[in-house]
Amino acid sequence: MRRNLVFALLALLLLAPWPVAYAYENGMAGAATMPVEVTAAADFAAPQCNVYGRALGSVTPGDIFYIKANERSIDNLVTLYITNTDELSLCYRYLTLEVGIYVDTGEDQWRRLDEADGLPATFITLRNGLVSFYLPGLAEYKIMIDGGCFYCLTTSGSTGGSLAPEFYLTVE
Repeated sequence: MRRNLVFALLALLLLAPWPVAYAYENGMAGAATMPVEVTAAADFAAPQCNVYGRALGSVTPGDIFYIKANERSIDNLVTLYITNTDELSLCYRYLTLEVGIYVDTGEDQWRRLDEADGLPATFITLRNGLVSFYLPGLAEYKIMIDGGCFYCLTTSGSTGGSLAPEFYLTVE
């Protein structure tokens, strides 16, 4: 009998903190699940390049996405994809693009995030086809292609599609 009482008391002491933790998580759930708004940049702001067959080239910087996470208090896992790597691999020997991540500092000013902010240099290529990184909540961001280089084999792919990479972005 005494053993049962000790066991019941021990179980009660161990399980008592769970309702407190559960209530705390529920209280934060509203701020954590607020929506994040992702907007594609206008065509005129997109990165540009002149592509010729059997030629090296570079990419002119340009905006690709804007992210508004002003009301979300948790870190956001962002993944940027090139969706047409199969088509592009028929035309390019290589395509390497530097991804720039900028945070809005107010007054129409953008500051590039770097290693001091916990974001190392980020590159997306035809080989990897995607990059992922975390962005803190409660801010607005701009995702850019800051530059890049390529070697184009031919400008007439078997698919007849565009030679420009097509981007897709997810935020979790």
